[in-house]
Amino acid sequence: MKGKKAWYYLVIILVGALIGAVLGEVLGTVMPEGVVSEFFLKSAAAALEPATLDLIIIKLTIGFSFKLNLMGIIGILIAGYALRWVE
Repeated sequence: MKGKKAWYYLVIILVGALIGAVLGEVLGTVMPEGVVSEFFLKSAAAALEPATLDLIIIKLTIGFSFKLNLMGIIGILIAGYALRWVE
């Protein structure tokens, strides 16, 4: 992966997280409640709470939230494996 730019790795992470989110949602609806379901779907979250900047003529609100679970990590690995063949 010589010569790859930082945005390329960011795309891999974002695509992988999306794949993981979809897989997690599908597993959440298909799997019965229990230990296995909780193991795959339990997540850790990090957030920057919304902050508001009011400049009278414009009001700007900025916030960020990130939620990662085991399926998200698996999705990132799948995307990394698939995208390493794309050039």
